[in-house]
Amino acid sequence: MARNRESEDFVGPIRRLLIGLCVFLLLGTFLVWRIDSPRVERFRLAVIDRVVPSFDWAMAPVTGIANLFSDFRSYQALAAQNGDLRRELQQMKGWKEAALQLEQENARLLDLNNVRLDPKLTYVTGVVITDSGSPFRQSVLLNVGARDGIVDGWPTMDGIGLVGRISGVGQETSRVILLTDTSSRIPVTIQPSGQKAILAGDNTLNPPIEFLEDADQVRPGDRVETSGDGGVFPADLLVGQVALGSDRRLRVRLSADYGRLEFLRVLRARPHEDITDPGSLLTPAPALEPPVSEPEEIAAEGTDG
Repeated sequence: MARNRESEDFVGPIRRLLIGLCVFLLLGTFLVWRIDSPRVERFRLAVIDRVVPSFDWAMAPVTGIANLFSDFRSYQALAAQNGDLRRELQQMKGWKEAALQLEQENARLLDLNNVRLDPKLTYVTGVVITDSGSPFRQSVLLNVGARDGIVDGWPTMDGIGLVGRISGVGQETSRVILLTDTSSRIPVTIQPSGQKAILAGDNTLNPPIEFLEDADQVRPGDRVETSGDGGVFPADLLVGQVALGSDRRLRVRLSADYGRLEFLRVLRARPHEDITDPGSLLTPAPALEPPVSEPEEIAAEGTDG
């Protein structure tokens, strides 16, 4: 117990002495920094030059924390900027898709305008608004009809080749039966051999060629055009090219792009002749003998007597 009291009596005065020295140093530093004198100013600068550079190690944690906060604010700014760039990129992708669609539509319209047709043929361009949506009927609906002068039976083309014919006309719309439909039958000519045939639709994109005159003169790649026989279609309209199918039958690779039917050109063809007497197409009508008058019959009997 005595030793504890002696140690406490020894530490107390030292503590008070150190506190007094610290207070004295602080007051002295305050007074030195407050005295306005050239000599004291030089002394202050000398002290600063001597002491401050050696305190870089003490300022390192403070500087690191300040840099950390600055980097955190920069990261937040970068994150916000990255989000803005992502949104702008999404918008640019949308504009890019729209630009590609417009470019494709423009290309199809240019193809449609560059088709070379008989100058006697005029046309009406319509927009495909819907299709049949049935595997058993290949047709599309146009936004042109009787108000635009559309007549049943007129041929339709896209930017390159023949697509089908008008089959059903309303006041504002009309239906187009495609060449691929099973009810489609058109007479065609295969060039350069000049062979005549019938293109019959079978609900496929490559309809077969039927009733060909001489198959040996036809080769894959030959050009197929409308023949104009029967007045169904005008002559020399491009249909496609001859191709050999997997079933070894001669088929036609259609020139029209059936996967992208958006605009169709309806040709104003001359009206075909209506057939009222189908029998006259096969056998001519018998010639009628003129009736014999009664005096001629009497004269003939007198001669016999």
